[in-house]
Amino acid sequence: MSALPVENRAAAAPALFRRFPSLAGRIPRHSFVPASTPVERVTLAGSLALYVKRDDRSCPLYGGNKPRKLEFVIAEALARRARRLVTSGGLGTNHGLATTILGRSVGLATTLVLVDQPVTEHVRRSLRLFACYGAEVVDGRSVRGAVWRGSRALARAALRGERPFLVRTGGSSTRGTLGFVSAGLELAEQVAAGDLPEPALVFLPVGSGGSIAGLAVGLRLAGLATRPVGVLVNDILAPSPRSLARAARAVLRRLRQADPSVPALDFAASDFELATGALGPGYGVPTPAALEAQRIAAQAGLVLDTTYTAKCLAELLARARADALPRAPVLFWLTFNSIDVAAGAPPFRPEALPVRLRAIAEGAG
Repeated sequence: MSALPVENRAAAAPALFRRFPSLAGRIPRHSFVPASTPVERVTLAGSLALYVKRDDRSCPLYGGNKPRKLEFVIAEALARRARRLVTSGGLGTNHGLATTILGRSVGLATTLVLVDQPVTEHVRRSLRLFACYGAEVVDGRSVRGAVWRGSRALARAALRGERPFLVRTGGSSTRGTLGFVSAGLELAEQVAAGDLPEPALVFLPVGSGGSIAGLAVGLRLAGLATRPVGVLVNDILAPSPRSLARAARAVLRRLRQADPSVPALDFAASDFELATGALGPGYGVPTPAALEAQRIAAQAGLVLDTTYTAKCLAELLARARADALPRAPVLFWLTFNSIDVAAGAPPFRPEALPVRLRAIAEGAG
């Protein structure tokens, strides 16, 4: 398959390319996010006023934060003439579903190597959708098993001549992190346009860490004093403030290699706040606070998931109740997908799933 152009010219350039135009010819991108996502002011629980960045509407095919990363990741795969994407995640991985759907839209097959997580209705639905959209699903079970089975999947794809391209979990490679550098610059444009005042804090969930690392870089490049607060929702190879600082420095090096006019900045572990109190028993386990946050958000017309965004909002609500939020504006970055991908999905093919996962998808596991 031939590579797509560096950028889909039919869509608006991302904020990263608007701020540093020379990058458009040096960093491949395939447009999945056609425009800036809106910011809305909402009131929750009767009195808590905050702004919401509606990334749940980021892409017509699949919303949330994943398309921002996959714009750059999939463009690189296409530039390398790959025919298959190989990635990993939990049984209900949003990243895996986004990769499958967006990859399919540009002619790329996807292999998902899955690791066990608590089985919820969201997990069952995700497994069914993986099969609907044609993913090759590998039952990795544990992290160790996923490494072994993922290596085998890459080897098989290579033997088939598919030029497999490995996509890091969550899309949080340096390429993927570029998407949230752009997101930080996009937010700054919206502040300058008067869509919202400059926030003191921006809350977002942290799984693999690419979103918050990129956002921190974008905010700093834009000259905003806004501080990102990451709410940790993952205890499987979870990122740390030190690893997030390394990721921020790596993406900044990539930008400066492509355009030396990008300012030289430094990042330390102290630049990253990771709140851990909302995680609960572990990744994918709904907590009472998350379920309450989900209910409160629904009253304001916001759809949250209990694995990521509801835990993030639970942390924000807990701080509000403790009077631990600043008086300045606060922003909640809604990273969940609100596009109904089941509505237009191809028929479910249970035979596409490994036997154990088929039983889970059909409600027997």
